[in-house]
Amino acid sequence: MANHKRDIEIKAFADHQVITQPNPLRKVLRRLKEKDLDDPIARAEKALAGLSGEFKNWMTVEADRLSAAHATILQNGFTHENCEELFRAAHDIKGDAATFGYPSAGAAANSLCRIIEHAPELAEVPSDLIAHHINAIQAIVRERTKLDTVSMASELSRQLRGVADEFLMKANRDRPEHLEAILAPSLVPGD
Repeated sequence: MANHKRDIEIKAFADHQVITQPNPLRKVLRRLKEKDLDDPIARAEKALAGLSGEFKNWMTVEADRLSAAHATILQNGFTHENCEELFRAAHDIKGDAATFGYPSAGAAANSLCRIIEHAPELAEVPSDLIAHHINAIQAIVRERTKLDTVSMASELSRQLRGVADEFLMKANRDRPEHLEAILAPSLVPGD
């Protein structure tokens, strides 16, 4: 510790002092030649480009997982575990969709997550409202490659969000803390 005290440099000025401490990491740094430099961003972009063909499959798997969770609810009811799985499946799509090139599916999944989070009783949500969200996500994932579907998918997601918000405002009219969250702007990109 005494050695470090001697390495501390103090420069005094009229109105302040600058204290420079020794940097022990300087001794372990190794300089590389320009040709040996690694670009982690370029490596990551190259890896993503290599995986991009898998994105459609991944989104199909996630959309199927969401449909399976919904089918389980239709068959066995709104148990805690079934509702959790439906939420997790929708939440995963919400998080992955923009990265995988399905922003409209992410917007629809966000709307479904909001219903699950803010409905006083999930069993009282009109079954068609949940089914329409799931069917929209399935259609967006399935039909994304067609040029004319991008604007249609965005409009579908926007309308689903409007219907979901309208339902949630009515269902939560006596719960102001939920109304505030429902009326807050979305954080999902492209929403």
